Amino acid sequence: MTQIIVLPHAELCPQGAVIEAEPGTSVCEALLANDIEIEHACEMSCACTTCHVVVREGYDSLGEADEIEEDLLDKAWGLTPTSRLSCQAIVGDTPLTIEIPKYTINMVKEGHSKK
Repeated sequence: MTQIIVLPHAELCPQGAVIEAEPGTSVCEALLANDIEIEHACEMSCACTTCHVVVREGYDSLGEADEIEEDLLDKAWGLTPTSRLSCQAIVGDTPLTIEIPKYTINMVKEGHSKK
């Protein structure tokens, strides 16, 4: 199992958390399995940015983001050089420290509609 340190988030994880994840699972799956209810509006299909996280430690252990993920990340709130969509960031053997951004862009939740 691989350790993931989740930095405090006012709503989702006020005290922060230390969780364990099976290598090969996504960071999003690991968070959800440990009752950290990160948004994932597209059901982890790499079609939105609601599961955006910033990888503070262990970033280089994750596989490279593909072009679709990179294009979506360009739209994420609070983008950093170590930002990833948690549904696409696959846990390996290296411990990770992640931060869930304070805000997310969720077109459905925000009341926007498709036209």
